[in-house]
Amino acid sequence: MMWRRRGHIDDSRIQALPEWISPLIHVVPSVTTEEVTRFAPVDGQGRHAAVLILFSSDRDVVLIERASTPRDAIHSGQPAFPGGAVEPHDVDVRAAALRESHEEIGVDPASVEVFGLLPDLWIPVSDFVVSPVLGYIDPQVPIGVKDPSEVSRVERVAIDALCEPSNRVTVVHPSGYRGPGFTVHNMLVWGFTAGVLDSLLDKSGWSQPWDVRREVAIER
Repeated sequence: MMWRRRGHIDDSRIQALPEWISPLIHVVPSVTTEEVTRFAPVDGQGRHAAVLILFSSDRDVVLIERASTPRDAIHSGQPAFPGGAVEPHDVDVRAAALRESHEEIGVDPASVEVFGLLPDLWIPVSDFVVSPVLGYIDPQVPIGVKDPSEVSRVERVAIDALCEPSNRVTVVHPSGYRGPGFTVHNMLVWGFTAGVLDSLLDKSGWSQPWDVRREVAIER
């Protein structure tokens, strides 16, 4: 299929979003691949996927925990953003992220106000090129586990909890990987998801100084 990255973003509706999210809206266009990961996509490489980074006026962001299943041994049981592979019938990455989020956590695509897109990011371990789509949803809109075969739970994680220094760690993997992590809602958020969150918090000016010497080891 032809890769169609950009969806329509209505600037007039973005202006109506809560004031607290303004710093994020302003910095998203300037975020570069290198600020999020050292793994830049190569033209023609990898399968394409899209994730939805979903915020609400409760000043939180939606994270899921992937179901523990042999079908997805690489990411089984990990915290993540809702999303998945782009299908041939998806008109662009915005449509793909909204469709996957509807399938996984039941969020109505019409209730999501998309306000930005990050650069495509490559995940070497799964060979996915991922397009992060940023959206806003009213906190009254219901969300929850819709497909238990894909998602074991859904959490609205407060931005303040992500910024809290005592919830920040450096994750160390046996492969040699070292990167930012978050310990929130009895979850260890690391890898791709933590890298994106870490970059967004830093660029928006929300991050607080934290002790990078606090390490958590990931077992194989």
